[in-house]
Amino acid sequence: MNDQTQLKRTPLYDLHVSLGARMVPFAGYDMPVQYPAGVLKEHVHTRAAAGLFDVSHMGQVELIAASRTYEDAARALETLVPVDILELKDGRQRYGFFTDDKGGILDDLMITRLGERLLVVINAGCKDSDIAHMRAKLPDGVQVFVHDDRALLALQGPKAEDVLAALSSDVASMKFMDVREVSLGDISAIVSRTGYSGEDGFEISVPADRATDLAKALLDQTDCAPIGLGARDSLRLEAGLCLYGNDIDTTTSPIEASIEWGIQKVRRTGGARAGGFPGATRILGELENGVSRRRVGLKPEGKAPVRPPAKLFADAEGKTEIGHVSSGGFGPSVEGPVAMGYVPTEMAVPGTQVFAEVRGRFLSLTVTALPFVTTTYKR
Repeated sequence: MNDQTQLKRTPLYDLHVSLGARMVPFAGYDMPVQYPAGVLKEHVHTRAAAGLFDVSHMGQVELIAASRTYEDAARALETLVPVDILELKDGRQRYGFFTDDKGGILDDLMITRLGERLLVVINAGCKDSDIAHMRAKLPDGVQVFVHDDRALLALQGPKAEDVLAALSSDVASMKFMDVREVSLGDISAIVSRTGYSGEDGFEISVPADRATDLAKALLDQTDCAPIGLGARDSLRLEAGLCLYGNDIDTTTSPIEASIEWGIQKVRRTGGARAGGFPGATRILGELENGVSRRRVGLKPEGKAPVRPPAKLFADAEGKTEIGHVSSGGFGPSVEGPVAMGYVPTEMAVPGTQVFAEVRGRFLSLTVTALPFVTTTYKR
């Protein structure tokens, strides 16, 4: 988007500016890419203490069946995702993805059960198309409520629990993927214990008009600092998590992307509710028969980052092209460059050497197991 005046603003925009953030266009929003501390220090702070991210640009959608029963809402959503929604317990969250008729990934999302309703968090860049997709494809009677009236904050890092528990001790007993409606001081919130950094942490949905109050209350604590998109990207890359539009899109299937763990047995061939989602023929076939390429971790030799869409080759002369880099950059915690990309399945074995073309040179990379850092989720 070239015209800055067309960019949307989250409820925290004024706070970002007051904190000295450098604002950039991202997914149609004017977002903080970094604060005065800089990306490197923000990354390291999140790994050591607690980082506060504004993720309000992401979509928050509520699904309610006409019958007002969870079972009907869950069965409806299962027609769009290859995920076990029906057996999701109250107060629990699950990773999932919308697929298209060809088995490609339309978007990845987080799905929560709260009583008889479903809450779905979708990526900012896919928000409009996801909402249209749900309204067009979900069975009649399923209501789709878009919560533009809410903000979303992420608090990540080993001290996130202490920081948030200062506002509500209830959150301390939550486990990874738990979700609760709690009061943070006088602010009503929906809190999930999850995040995008590989660290323990929380995502917090609050009314838009209370977002700044909550952010200030968290930032008032010594261990909490504001973190921008730059550090968010390096953190999620080290965690080996997919970025929609880079690592996954409609040209990649969940199996190629190595996220088949998001497809529970009950939706696979032989399961009680196998298939019934877009692209099931391809996806279930790939689960049984394998794929020709896979997303893998890549560790470049030397200090030079290898960024997308660098081409990957089997040889140092660049004679045999085998794939491409989907994400890449410097990993501050790894203290070196890290990347992810797609290679032929037979070359997806850790330790395999491949080569990336960077400005006419062919740099050596080693296929590496993901994630690059040990996750610290509280299970």
